[in-house]
Amino acid sequence: MTAERDLHVVLVEPEIHWNTGNAGRTCLAVGAALHLVAPLGFSLEDKEVRRAGLDYWARVAPQVWPDWAAFERALPSLGMPLFFTARAARRFQDVVYPRPAVLVFGRESVGLPPDLLARHAADTVAIPMLDPELRSLNLSTSVALAAYEARRQWSWR
Repeated sequence: MTAERDLHVVLVEPEIHWNTGNAGRTCLAVGAALHLVAPLGFSLEDKEVRRAGLDYWARVAPQVWPDWAAFERALPSLGMPLFFTARAARRFQDVVYPRPAVLVFGRESVGLPPDLLARHAADTVAIPMLDPELRSLNLSTSVALAAYEARRQWSWR
Protein backbone atom coordinates (compact mmCIF):
# COMPACT_ATOMS: atom_id res chain seq x y z
CA MET A 1 0.00 0.00 0.00
CA THR A 2 2.67 2.56 0.95
CA ALA A 3 4.64 2.11 -2.30
CA GLU A 4 1.59 3.46 -4.17
CA ARG A 5 1.78 6.80 -2.35
CA ASP A 6 3.58 9.76 -3.86
CA LEU A 7 4.82 11.14 -0.53
CA HIS A 8 6.68 9.24 2.17
CA VAL A 9 7.95 10.52 5.52
CA VAL A 10 10.74 8.53 7.14
CA LEU A 11 11.79 8.92 10.76
CA VAL A 12 15.13 7.23 11.35
CA GLU A 13 15.43 6.03 14.96
CA PRO A 14 12.97 8.53 16.44
CA GLU A 15 13.38 9.05 20.17
CA ILE A 16 10.34 11.02 21.34
CA HIS A 17 6.87 9.51 21.16
CA TRP A 18 4.89 12.72 20.83
CA ASN A 19 6.99 13.86 17.84
CA THR A 20 6.19 10.59 16.11
CA GLY A 21 2.50 10.92 16.93
CA ASN A 22 2.42 14.49 15.63
CA ALA A 23 4.31 13.49 12.47
CA GLY A 24 1.77 10.72 11.94
CA ARG A 25 -1.07 13.18 12.14
CA THR A 26 0.67 15.42 9.60
CA CYS A 27 1.09 12.41 7.32
CA LEU A 28 -2.66 11.83 7.37
CA ALA A 29 -3.29 15.50 6.62
CA VAL A 30 -1.06 15.48 3.53
CA GLY A 31 -1.70 11.92 2.37
CA ALA A 32 1.80 10.67 3.15
CA ALA A 33 2.92 7.25 4.31
CA LEU A 34 4.87 7.18 7.58
CA HIS A 35 7.91 4.91 7.85
CA LEU A 36 9.73 4.34 11.14
CA VAL A 37 13.25 2.92 11.10
CA ALA A 38 14.19 1.03 14.28
CA PRO A 39 15.41 1.15 16.88
CA LEU A 40 12.65 3.36 18.26
CA GLY A 41 13.17 5.21 21.53
CA PHE A 42 9.69 4.20 22.71
CA SER A 43 7.02 1.58 22.16
CA LEU A 44 4.32 2.21 19.58
CA GLU A 45 1.94 0.89 22.20
CA ASP A 46 2.75 3.83 24.52
CA LYS A 47 -0.33 5.88 25.29
CA GLU A 48 1.70 9.05 24.56
CA VAL A 49 2.10 8.05 20.90
CA ARG A 50 -1.60 7.38 20.57
CA ARG A 51 -2.42 10.60 22.43
CA ALA A 52 -0.25 12.69 20.07
CA GLY A 53 -1.84 10.94 17.09
CA LEU A 54 -5.23 11.36 18.74
CA ASP A 55 -7.93 8.96 17.61
CA TYR A 56 -6.27 8.94 14.17
CA TRP A 57 -3.27 6.81 15.19
CA ALA A 58 -4.81 3.56 13.94
CA ARG A 59 -5.25 5.18 10.52
CA VAL A 60 -1.63 6.34 10.42
CA ALA A 61 -0.55 2.68 10.27
CA PRO A 62 3.18 3.37 10.17
CA GLN A 63 5.43 0.85 8.47
CA VAL A 64 8.21 -0.13 10.86
CA TRP A 65 11.55 -1.19 9.40
CA PRO A 66 14.04 -3.24 11.47
CA ASP A 67 16.98 -1.02 10.48
CA TRP A 68 18.25 1.44 7.87
CA ALA A 69 19.68 -1.31 5.64
CA ALA A 70 16.25 -2.93 5.27
CA PHE A 71 14.60 0.40 4.50
CA GLU A 72 17.34 1.40 2.06
CA ARG A 73 16.75 -1.75 0.03
CA ALA A 74 13.10 -0.70 -0.41
CA LEU A 75 13.88 2.96 -1.07
CA PRO A 76 14.10 2.73 -4.90
CA SER A 77 10.51 1.47 -5.04
CA LEU A 78 9.25 4.40 -2.93
CA GLY A 79 10.72 7.40 -4.70
CA MET A 80 13.53 9.93 -4.70
CA PRO A 81 14.88 10.65 -1.22
CA LEU A 82 15.63 14.03 0.31
CA PHE A 83 17.64 13.96 3.53
CA PHE A 84 16.88 16.73 6.00
CA THR A 85 19.71 18.07 8.10
CA ALA A 86 20.26 21.31 10.00
CA ARG A 87 23.22 22.27 7.82
CA ALA A 88 22.97 21.74 4.08
CA ALA A 89 23.72 23.96 1.11
CA ARG A 90 20.17 23.82 -0.29
CA ARG A 91 17.11 25.18 1.48
CA PHE A 92 14.00 23.04 1.52
CA GLN A 93 11.99 25.74 -0.31
CA ASP A 94 14.52 25.84 -3.15
CA VAL A 95 14.25 22.15 -3.96
CA VAL A 96 11.98 20.95 -6.73
CA TYR A 97 10.31 18.02 -5.02
CA PRO A 98 10.33 14.92 -7.19
CA ARG A 99 7.20 12.85 -7.39
CA PRO A 100 7.19 10.46 -5.67
CA ALA A 101 9.32 11.90 -2.85
CA VAL A 102 10.74 10.36 0.29
CA LEU A 103 11.45 12.86 3.08
CA VAL A 104 14.03 11.43 5.50
CA PHE A 105 14.55 12.80 9.01
CA GLY A 106 16.94 11.74 11.77
CA ARG A 107 16.85 11.39 15.53
CA GLU A 108 15.79 14.34 17.63
CA SER A 109 19.09 14.44 19.52
CA VAL A 110 21.65 14.05 16.72
CA GLY A 111 19.87 14.00 13.35
CA LEU A 112 20.87 11.60 10.61
CA PRO A 113 24.15 9.66 10.90
CA PRO A 114 27.14 11.47 9.33
CA ASP A 115 27.99 8.49 7.07
CA LEU A 116 24.45 8.45 5.68
CA LEU A 117 24.57 12.20 5.00
CA ALA A 118 27.97 11.82 3.34
CA ARG A 119 26.69 9.04 1.05
CA HIS A 120 23.71 11.18 0.04
CA ALA A 121 25.33 14.63 0.15
CA ALA A 122 23.75 15.69 -3.16
CA ASP A 123 20.29 14.97 -1.75
CA THR A 124 20.54 16.87 1.54
CA VAL A 125 18.38 19.88 2.33
CA ALA A 126 18.01 22.20 5.29
CA ILE A 127 15.25 24.23 6.83
CA PRO A 128 16.87 27.65 7.34
CA MET A 129 17.22 29.17 10.79
CA LEU A 130 18.32 32.75 11.37
CA ASP A 131 19.79 32.05 14.82
CA PRO A 132 23.22 30.45 14.19
CA GLU A 133 23.28 28.97 17.70
CA LEU A 134 20.06 27.03 17.17
CA ARG A 135 20.92 23.36 16.58
CA SER A 136 17.65 22.29 14.99
CA LEU A 137 13.90 22.61 14.86
CA ASN A 138 11.49 20.20 16.49
CA LEU A 139 11.22 17.00 14.44
CA SER A 140 7.45 17.12 13.98
CA THR A 141 7.67 20.79 12.97
CA SER A 142 10.29 19.92 10.36
CA VAL A 143 8.15 17.09 9.01
CA ALA A 144 5.19 19.44 8.65
CA LEU A 145 7.19 22.14 6.87
CA ALA A 146 8.68 19.71 4.37
CA ALA A 147 5.52 17.72 3.70
CA TYR A 148 3.43 20.84 3.16
CA GLU A 149 6.08 22.31 0.85
CA ALA A 150 6.01 19.17 -1.31
CA ARG A 151 2.21 19.28 -1.51
CA ARG A 152 2.25 23.02 -2.21
CA GLN A 153 4.59 22.46 -5.14
CA TRP A 154 2.39 19.66 -6.42
CA SER A 155 -0.68 21.93 -6.06
CA TRP A 156 -2.24 19.44 -3.64
CA ARG A 157 -2.77 16.75 -6.24
